[in-house]
Amino acid sequence: MLAFAEACIGIGLFVSGLILFGICIALYSADILSLWQIAPFAFIGAVLGDHTGFYIGAHFGPRIHEFSLAKRYQLQLQKAEQLVLRFGAAAIFIGRFIPAIRSILPALLGVSGFSSTRYNLLDIFACALWATLLVVLVWLSTAFL
Repeated sequence: MLAFAEACIGIGLFVSGLILFGICIALYSADILSLWQIAPFAFIGAVLGDHTGFYIGAHFGPRIHEFSLAKRYQLQLQKAEQLVLRFGAAAIFIGRFIPAIRSILPALLGVSGFSSTRYNLLDIFACALWATLLVVLVWLSTAFL
């Protein structure tokens, strides 16, 4: 649930990856969850959170420019959309590892009209890589304590 909350649009701005990391370390150290259990839970939560943001963005994409906040920042929104379309595939991987944009980027990709099939494939791979690195970091942090 924490991986979902961290990646989900809106919620992810308030849920830090450090909380998720700390809880994973605690659960592993206390022998409550193994690394083989943490990895799939983290992966599934990340994928669900990212896809929620993407499909919310895709659904509201055409109408997002009508919101008063979007009108106020229209130039910045257009620049962000152009940047995301230009570097979309790389943005998915980079965004997965940068907490400040992790929960916003999927929605922005959805708003910009990024291909859902391409997004699904790239995001699943990015989330698998992220979950693997999370497990490695949990193991490293407990192996040398």
